[in-house]
Amino acid sequence: MWLRDVALLACPDCRGQMVWHGQSEDDRLDEGRLLCGSCGETWEVADGLAQLYREDRVQGTDRLMRHVYDGLPALHDPLTAVLTPLFQSVSESRMRDGYMRRLELGALKPRDDGQPVRVLEVGVGAGANLPRIRGALPPGLPVEVWGLDLSTGMLAQCEKRLRKGRGVKDTRLLVADAHALPFKDGLFDRVFHVGGIGSYRQPAVALREMARVARPGTPLVVVDEQLDAAFRPSLFQRAAFRALTFYTRDAKSPRALLPRNAEDVIEEQVSPFYYCLTFRVPAVTG
Repeated sequence: MWLRDVALLACPDCRGQMVWHGQSEDDRLDEGRLLCGSCGETWEVADGLAQLYREDRVQGTDRLMRHVYDGLPALHDPLTAVLTPLFQSVSESRMRDGYMRRLELGALKPRDDGQPVRVLEVGVGAGANLPRIRGALPPGLPVEVWGLDLSTGMLAQCEKRLRKGRGVKDTRLLVADAHALPFKDGLFDRVFHVGGIGSYRQPAVALREMARVARPGTPLVVVDEQLDAAFRPSLFQRAAFRALTFYTRDAKSPRALLPRNAEDVIEEQVSPFYYCLTFRVPAVTG
């Protein structure tokens, strides 16, 4: 994260302006802390990675799933590539293409205010979607990609992917909680999340936060497990789906939890096991 990025952050507790106190290297945050100018709370930055969340609020299934992801960060993406066609009879690539098209990345244009276009992935994991973001963006468009996760193990894998050039060059990673996004309102031109909201302790809160940090009218895309009602799974596939959704007995789209002002809502299945929920939030008037 760059020093100039601090102006884009907001305190996870009160949304106040953050101030940097610490060491920087080539204008990048290195070691120190981010101080909220409003409530005085501090947030650590170690090895360039900001820790913008409260550990005592990571509870229940949030904590459980972090342990799961931290336990197999290097295996997650390879297993997904192998098991997706085995369990769902559809390739991982086809499934990802199904939801990435809803972000309409190819329609992005330079911003009138001179700021770079910004794309946020909530729950970036090991960064499997980053190459698809890069491939879908208009050539030459200045873009910042922001990725956050609670799993430091997965973020470490994402960093390795970026060092290999498999993503958008101008990418920032941070540790943060989807229930309290550390950003100012209306900051991002695209916001999306894949594969975790079903286990969130308060999915409605996370959806409101994603809508809050998105610019008015931008597509927000949310993807997670839901068994396609039109799909006729075998006993093996039913067992596989139950194993994937061990954290809940009711894995389904959170359409009923969308913000009240959500519009242009589209719910679809991008594979037998995964839904894609797309919506927009209009500008506040009056």
